[in-house]
Amino acid sequence: MRFLWVSAILILPLFTAAQDQIIRNLQVESGSAVNKIPVVADSSHKRWKSGGMYRLSLGQGSLSNWAAGGDDFSLNINSSMNLHATHKKGHFTWDNSLDLVFGYLKTTSLGSRKNDDRLDFVTKYDYSVNSKMNVGYLFNFRSQLLRGYSYPEDIKTFSSAFLSPGYALISMGLDYRPKKKISVFLSPVTSRWIIVKDDSLAMQGAYGVDSGSNSINELGAFATANYQVELAKNVIYKTRLDMFSNYKKNPWNIDVYMTNLVAVKIFRLLSFNWSFDLIYDDDTRIFGKDKNAPALQLKSIVGAGLQVPI
Repeated sequence: MRFLWVSAILILPLFTAAQDQIIRNLQVESGSAVNKIPVVADSSHKRWKSGGMYRLSLGQGSLSNWAAGGDDFSLNINSSMNLHATHKKGHFTWDNSLDLVFGYLKTTSLGSRKNDDRLDFVTKYDYSVNSKMNVGYLFNFRSQLLRGYSYPEDIKTFSSAFLSPGYALISMGLDYRPKKKISVFLSPVTSRWIIVKDDSLAMQGAYGVDSGSNSINELGAFATANYQVELAKNVIYKTRLDMFSNYKKNPWNIDVYMTNLVAVKIFRLLSFNWSFDLIYDDDTRIFGKDKNAPALQLKSIVGAGLQVPI
């Protein structure tokens, strides 16, 4: 549904422009446009700025303590689509971004296969106080799309699925933008829901929910930073860092979610990509000797392939 919603955002301005053109043509043909106030085209579509990137690459990846499932080393086909749409009117700005990742991995040690996928949607609506400071609201939803498996002691074990876990977060705070490509959002008042829809995982109390419950709510502080820079000609580095502290339980144990992407454009539609993801979630206690402790989760994927602007 959210993908359709973002698609509608991108298509709506085109529909508005086409409708205005039809009205102007009818006025000219009927002569009603003569000696009358001309119809002024609605310029609202010009306030929208949208775009994106699609990537398809072949390469290799490595995982360490990855809760969504996988093995230490894998060969993979990875695809990703990053979409963004921004609307600005006066002091108000509405930013939207959608990241979709889907990959097929074949692990070398067990000969197993799995899907590597992610859905990450962020929408932010804020009011500009000055050229560098905004105040507003942020909503984030993150999950995966398909089932995932881990392999403790070489045994295939179901570990995750769509909305198992899923993370939904709503936050109010300050958005500081010292430069065009840097954004830091800080909030002392944030509500986050952890969702575990699958009953078998919920019965285990996976991902911090109470045993037998399908969700849990947390109240805490939240910060997210986004940064993009051109390191050299045709070399782009993009990163995002999210941090959350739960006031209700162990507030000093901060959850961390970080994504990094380095894209090197080789030819017009060919690129080399390296993505590196880092997660620390105090509620994901499936690691350690007794499988009841959190751990730093790492995923690295290197590949080369197609890169198409949207």
